[in-house]
Amino acid sequence: MAIEFTKYHGLGNDFILIDNRASASPLLTPEKAIEWCDRHFGIGADGVIFALPGKNGADYTMRIFNSDGSEPEMCGNGIRCLAAFLADLEGISRTQDKYHIHTLAGTITPQLTPDGQIKVDMGLPRLLAGEIPTTLGAADAKVINQPLEVDGQTWEVTCVSMGNPHCITFVEDVAAIPLETIGPKFEHHPVFPQRTNTEFIQVVSRDYLKMRVWERGAGITLACGTGACASLVAGVLTGKCDRLATVELPGGCLEIEWSEIDQRIYMTGPADRVFKGTA
Repeated sequence: MAIEFTKYHGLGNDFILIDNRASASPLLTPEKAIEWCDRHFGIGADGVIFALPGKNGADYTMRIFNSDGSEPEMCGNGIRCLAAFLADLEGISRTQDKYHIHTLAGTITPQLTPDGQIKVDMGLPRLLAGEIPTTLGAADAKVINQPLEVDGQTWEVTCVSMGNPHCITFVEDVAAIPLETIGPKFEHHPVFPQRTNTEFIQVVSRDYLKMRVWERGAGITLACGTGACASLVAGVLTGKCDRLATVELPGGCLEIEWSEIDQRIYMTGPADRVFKGTA
C-alpha cells in the first residue's frame, strides 16, 4: 500500500510525517520506519512521526519511531514539525494556532506564532532520579553534579527528564568532544535503565549555551528540543545560566525559558517543510 508522507525539519533534526488521523495505530511498523529513515536506501530521517486521532481530550496524538525503530516518549523538534504539519493538513495559516497533543510524556501544547516560529509548552521538568530514571541517586533525590565514569573518564553530570531521560555534562569546548565514540557509551551506561540522551554543553554566557547531543535511538543529530530544555534546566540547577537563554545547536538556535511564574519549560523555534512524496 502506497503511503503519502511529508518531510519536515526543525533545525536540521528531520522527520517523515504521516497523516494517520484515520487510524489509532501507526501505518508503519518500527521495522519499516528503519527502512524509511535510512539515508542511503530510504527517504532519510531521524525518525517517523504519526499524526493520530486525539485521546484524553487532546486534539491529536503523536507517536514517533526513531531511526533505529525504538519509540521515544516525546521529541521537542518533532512536535514543532507535527504542529506545522497539522496546520498544513488543515489548510490554515501558520499564525496563532494552538494544539493539545497527547504524547507518551503527557499532553504537550505547541502554538504557532505570527512570526513563523512555534512556541511549545513543554510542561514541568522532572528532577528526581526515579522519574528520569537513573540509579545515580536515591529515587527521591535530584541528580546534580554527580560523578559518572564513562570510558575511563569521570564526568560531572546532571540528570533531567522532559518526559524522556537526559544526562547533561558541561565542558570547556563542545567541538572537542568525540561524540561518535563517547555518545553510545553514555546512552547504554547501566545507570540508565531506559538508556539516555546525552547533552554536552559549553557555557558562552549566562544567556547563551552551545550544545551537542547524542540522541537515544538516533545517534548524532543536528538538534534536540527536549535536550535543549533539559540542558537549560541543568544550567539553572548548577548555577551556570539564567532561566531564559538561547541554546545554539549545530542546526541553529532555540530559545528556552524555565518560567519562574508557573515553573514550566517553554521552547521556541522553527519547523520547515522540505518535500512531499509517496512510498
